Amino acid sequence: MGSPRSPSQFVCLVAYHIFFMLFVWSYWKTIFTLPMNPSKEFHLSYSDKESLEREPRGESQQEVLRRAAKDLPIYTRTMSGAIRYCDRCHLVKPDRCHHCSVCDKVNNCVGFSNYKFFLLFLAYSLLYCLFIAATDLQYFIKFWTNGLPDTQAKFHIMFLFFAAAMFSVSLSSLFGYHCWLVSKNKSTLEVFRAPIFRHRTDKNGFSLGFSKNLRQVFGDEKKYWLLPVFSSLGDGCSFPTCLVNQDPEQASTPGGLNATSKSENHLFPAKPLRDSQSHLLTDAPSWPETAAKADKGKVGKELTYAAIIGVV
Repeated sequence: MGSPRSPSQFVCLVAYHIFFMLFVWSYWKTIFTLPMNPSKEFHLSYSDKESLEREPRGESQQEVLRRAAKDLPIYTRTMSGAIRYCDRCHLVKPDRCHHCSVCDKVNNCVGFSNYKFFLLFLAYSLLYCLFIAATDLQYFIKFWTNGLPDTQAKFHIMFLFFAAAMFSVSLSSLFGYHCWLVSKNKSTLEVFRAPIFRHRTDKNGFSLGFSKNLRQVFGDEKKYWLLPVFSSLGDGCSFPTCLVNQDPEQASTPGGLNATSKSENHLFPAKPLRDSQSHLLTDAPSWPETAAKADKGKVGKELTYAAIIGVV
C-alpha cells in the first residue's frame, strides 16, 4: 500500500482539477461560440439596394446610405466621414463592427459573443501554468542540488517547470493587455485606429468609466463573472458612448465640451439607445442574456465587436 497523502497534497490535487476544469470550460466556450451577426435592421431594404446599385459611387450613394441609417443607433464613420457600409454583406455596419478574422490561438473569431470567454480562457490558463510552476518549483530546485533520484523522471520535472514558466510569462503579458483594453472599453483595432465619429476622432469615445466598462463585458451579477457563461451587456450591434450620454464617472467630456453645449449644438444626435445600453448609464441592475441567445444560431462572417486577430 502507498503512504497516505498529506493534507497539502490533497489541497493541491483539488486545486489542480478546479483550475483545469475552468481552463477547459472557458476554452471550449471560446472556440465553439459562434460570432454574432448584425440584426436585420442594419440590412438594406430591396429598394435601397436597387437605388445603391443604380447610383454612381460618391455623394449620391452616400445619400442613399444616410437615408437608410437615419434611424439606426450608429455614431462612427469612415475616415472620409461617410457611412460605414459593407459591400459583401450589403448592410450598414454597426459601430465597432468588422469582418471577422480567425484567431490562431482559438481557431475562431473573437468578438462580442465570446470575448468574455476569451478573457477567462487567458485568466485560467495563466493560473493553471502558475500553479504547475509553483508546485513543481521545489522539485526543480532539488534537480539542481542533486536531491532527486537519478532517473529519467527528473528531466520531465525540468521540462515541465520551464514550459509552465514560459507560458506564464507569455500569458501574463497578453492577459494584462486585454485587462487594460477592458478597463478602457477598447478593441484591439480601436487601439491602432481610433474610432471616427461624425465630427471628430476620439480614442475614448466608447469608454464609460472603469466600473461600467467592466460591467459591459462581464455583466451586472458578480456571481457570473468568473464562470464561462454569457453575461455581457448589450446586443453587440450598438454601444453607449460618452459622446452621446454624459457619464458621471467621466471627469470631463471629450474635446472639453460639456453636456449642455453638445446638446445645444447637436454634434452627436441623441438617437434612442436599446434598453441594455441605456441601463448602463443608470444604477438599475439587470443581466440581459436573451439578446445574445437570439442571434447565437446565425452563422456569418461579420463580427459585432472588433476581432482581436493580430494581437494573440
